[in-house]
Amino acid sequence: MDSTSSTIDDEVAVDLTPVLKLYKSGRVQRLAGTEVLPPSLDPKTNVESKDVVISEEHNISARLFIPKTNYPPTQKLPLLVYIHGGAFCIETPFSPNYHNYLNSVTSLANVIGVSVHYRRAPEHPVPTGHEDSWLALKWVASHVGGNGSDEWLNQYADFEKVFLGGDSAGANIAHHLSIRVGKENLDGVKLEGSFYIHPYFWGVDRIGSELKQAEYIEKIHNLWRFACPTTNGSDDPLINPANDPDLGKLGCKRLLICVAGQDILKDRGWYYKELLEKSGWGGVVEVIETEDENHVFHMFKPTCDNAAVLLNQVVSFIKGA
Repeated sequence: MDSTSSTIDDEVAVDLTPVLKLYKSGRVQRLAGTEVLPPSLDPKTNVESKDVVISEEHNISARLFIPKTNYPPTQKLPLLVYIHGGAFCIETPFSPNYHNYLNSVTSLANVIGVSVHYRRAPEHPVPTGHEDSWLALKWVASHVGGNGSDEWLNQYADFEKVFLGGDSAGANIAHHLSIRVGKENLDGVKLEGSFYIHPYFWGVDRIGSELKQAEYIEKIHNLWRFACPTTNGSDDPLINPANDPDLGKLGCKRLLICVAGQDILKDRGWYYKELLEKSGWGGVVEVIETEDENHVFHMFKPTCDNAAVLLNQVVSFIKGA
């Protein structure tokens, strides 16, 4: 490599610290979410995990989780399809935080977990991750008759009790998947409920506490434009549910939205509830707010008391309590 190309490789074109840096050479340096854990039998939760390929062509895969406490189960288990966060750009289901989180949810809720590995921006701009996650959900549905490619899903999954969940950008994707289920239907699959943890929604007009956090506003606008360069801006229906005419077609009848008191995105979660209740959707939506915590705090501080409370709230929702 000559000195000119070396210089270009070291020159930053876009700096989105602490998420990533894009260099003029096209090289992407992810600054978080790069650590990987292998699948395993977790001794703490007694949950077994394995990795499966959903589409070799599109490089879509998933990590599956199953509780081994009563194995093989005497009855079919509910199914959770989970979409990880990371601004559409970072993290994977194999990151320690997400691996451990799915172990915990799978164990406590007694479900089979499917944690989706979708392609990420900027190499694969939004809505690639949304489309990949839809393909993953259709792959899950291919097991309804017991003739799919994965034996755990064939033998042990109850497709009458399917849940969609995600955090941050993953919650955004889970929202769009929930609508798509309502619009297109997946034969044999009943979407029992969806939950969004600190959902990544946005908009041009400021609402609530956003008015007091001007220093973050442009960063969020820029991050969205970076992840979705073809967007028409922050009122794009992909990021602003207020502009989605299909919002009322949400394919579940129960929805849990979790927000954090110190999160700039907090009021978007509350606003989503308002929008949904006016949309003609016939389900039940609940918002739970964790005071004095910030965005996806439960991933950064998974052992704190509030993270345990949030985990139990999600588990209770899945169990229908």
